[in-house]
Formats: sequence, structure tokens, C-alpha cells
Amino acid sequence: MKVLTVLGGQWGDEGKGKIVDLLAGRFDLVARYHGGHNAGHTVKYADRHFALHLLPAGILRGKTGIIGPGVVVDLGALLAEIDAVKAAGVTVADNLLLSDRAHVILPYHRLLDAAREKAAGDAKLGTTLRGIGPAYESAASRKGVRVAELYRDATLAARVAAIASESKALLTALGMTDVPSEQAVLEGLGQAARRLRPHVADTGLYLRERLAQGATLLGEGAHGVLLDIGAGTYPFVTSSHCTSASLASGLQIAPRALDASLVVLKAYTTRVGAGPFPTELSDATGEYLRKRGNEYGTSTGRPRRTGWLDLAVGRLAAELTGADAIAITKLDVLDDIDPIPVCVGYRLDGKAVETLPALVEDVARLEPVYEKLPGWKAKTTSVTRFADLPAQARRYVAFIEEKIGAPAVFVSTGPRREETIFRDDLPFAAALPSAS
Repeated sequence: MKVLTVLGGQWGDEGKGKIVDLLAGRFDLVARYHGGHNAGHTVKYADRHFALHLLPAGILRGKTGIIGPGVVVDLGALLAEIDAVKAAGVTVADNLLLSDRAHVILPYHRLLDAAREKAAGDAKLGTTLRGIGPAYESAASRKGVRVAELYRDATLAARVAAIASESKALLTALGMTDVPSEQAVLEGLGQAARRLRPHVADTGLYLRERLAQGATLLGEGAHGVLLDIGAGTYPFVTSSHCTSASLASGLQIAPRALDASLVVLKAYTTRVGAGPFPTELSDATGEYLRKRGNEYGTSTGRPRRTGWLDLAVGRLAAELTGADAIAITKLDVLDDIDPIPVCVGYRLDGKAVETLPALVEDVARLEPVYEKLPGWKAKTTSVTRFADLPAQARRYVAFIEEKIGAPAVFVSTGPRREETIFRDDLPFAAALPSAS
């Protein structure tokens, strides 16, 4: 296995950062290939705690981190993150490469994001207000600023002027008049560009060459498959593609380079922002899961909505990503719950439905079909051997494996790196590169 990608199998916040951190020691390169600083990947070990938004989690393992051309980058946020991890003793030097083809988030993008959400009122999407969607819009309309343009003054000025003119008209229509001048934006970009210049490279060429030489690559997916702009609960989705298919385009490598996909599933389900959520719990049990699981957004701090595990969603994610294995996180959050309902399908207008409909209006009307599994009513926190889990906890894992159709190679029993079961007896584990 030379190229593996780790993806979220729900609506984000599944614990991908922890799984990437656990795997990163086995790979030469770790790459982010879509999304922006709306993603929050948390890594904890010993008494250390890192919340990463743009930096690939492998940077904490001393690996070469790649921010690919499929990522939209807020230069100020990236620099602040670099400064923060450096202050914590993490090396960020020639082991970080930023694609010269990645698009840049401008202040106008952030203002448009906020103005649109405000104007939408109760119909707002619940974005992170960080300009991600508008930046992807600029890219798709062929008007964006890429990292490469930062180092061509005339080209950069023309691109910023075009975006500023269009954005100011839109912002004025949306009732926002306090808009930064083009000169102020250019000065800010210039300062950031000078600091980031040592990291800028043609990362697609770099990766293609390294892979041809035998290097191994771990792709770090952002968000979750159900937030994919094409396959997710549209329009309550993110602005990038969140399946394994985007690894190739987001890093500019060949699609056949991908050897395997690992999908991360939380032992229950959460969602941030608006949008349908079939198994949502708006009761005391939902609040218990939120508090017990510390369900607050890494990027925004917003409380997450909580609900029972939805294996119809998990199956869809596995199908869309070609999941070869899964990781189950936060199993310990369920320690005191008995029984544990698990959604295995739906009913819509009295008819059985096995997957999510295209229209969110129909998703909102789905009636979950539950199977109740016995709880284990015992502490699993910090358990590191599968055999040491209570029998009913092992049964819960086996039930998920059966319904998803892939083995659980990781089972997380706490937030720290050390609090993890790695099932090294599984064939998938044996196919991983050796740990360095």
C-alpha cells in the first residue's frame, strides 16, 4: 500500500485528525487535498493538544506536509497556524510545501460569506463564515487568485481589481459598505506572500516524482462524505468534493495511484450547521452525548447536533469512497447507554428506503428504522486491546463492520493518540507500510 486516503463517513467531525496522526508515522508524505480552514483536525497525545486547520496532521510526526492545489488557503490563517505549532516546538521548514496552484481566500470572500448568511435569515446554510464557498466560486468562474499569482505584481493587481469590483457590487446590494480597498488587500497579500515563499512549489510535480521514486503518501480528507457538494445533502454541504475521487484532482496525481481508502465513523452521529439529520436527538440523551463527547466544533466552537449512529449513511460513504477499512471513534462515549439504537435504514411515506434521497425535503421526512443493540455498561476509556473490550462492545463493532462491509482497523477509546485499539491482525493492517 503506497497511497492511502482517510475520509470522514458522516457530516464531518468524525475524528480524522487522530486517525491521520496514528497512520502518519508509516508514510513519507501527508497531504491535504480539498477544503480550507473550515476543517478542524484535532490531535492529542500525552499532555499535548493541537487543533489544525490547514497544516496536514503529519507535520506533528515530522513528515513532509503538502497543501495541495485543491485546497483554498487563507494566507493569514496559515501563517498563524505555522507560528502556533512552531511555538509549541514543531518543526515547520522545508517539510511544508504549499501548491502554487492553490486558490487564495481574499477578504472579499469572507465578507460575501457573512453577508449572504445574514441576508438568508432562517434559511442560512450555517457556514463557518471563512470565505470558503466564495473562494471556490472565484476559482470555478476563472477569476480567482492562486498562490502563483502572488509573485507576479501586475497579474495579481488585475485579479484583485476584478474580484474587488464584482464583490463590492454584491456586498453593496447585500447592505455591506465597509469593504477594504484594493491597495490594503494587495499589501496584506504581499506581506503574507513574502513569508510563505520558501514553502511554495509545484506540489503536483513533486508528488508525481516522489511517487515514481517509491515514496508513500497519506491523503488527509476534510469534512465528511455527506458534505460532498455532489453526493451530500445539498444545498447543506461544503463547497468541495469530499470523496476519494477528489484525491487525484486535489493533488494533481493519477487516479490509479490510490491504493486504498479508510473511512472514519463516529460511534454515534453529529452534525454542525443547518441541514437534515435523520437520527438527531433533541432531548436529554442528545445533550448527554454532546457533553460526554465534548461535541463542539474545532474550527468554530459551535455545539454539534447529536444523534444515534446511522449505518445507512455509513454504507453510502463506504460505497462512494470504496472503503477498504473503517475506523470507529468515540466508542467510550457510549459506555453508559443501554440499549443503543442504531439506524439501519429508513421509511418514507410508508415505504422502505435504504439510502438518502436527492432532495433535502425528503431527507427531512425520513423515519429511521432502528435496531437496538445491548450496551456494555462498563468503562472502555483507554482500552488498547480489542480482546479487552466488553463482549457487547465487541459485538457493537462487529455489527458496524457487517453493515458497512469493511473491517474496523482502528477503534478509538479516548481523545489521545495513546487511547486507541489498532487491530494489527487484520489483513488491511498488514498491508500498511511499516512504521518509521
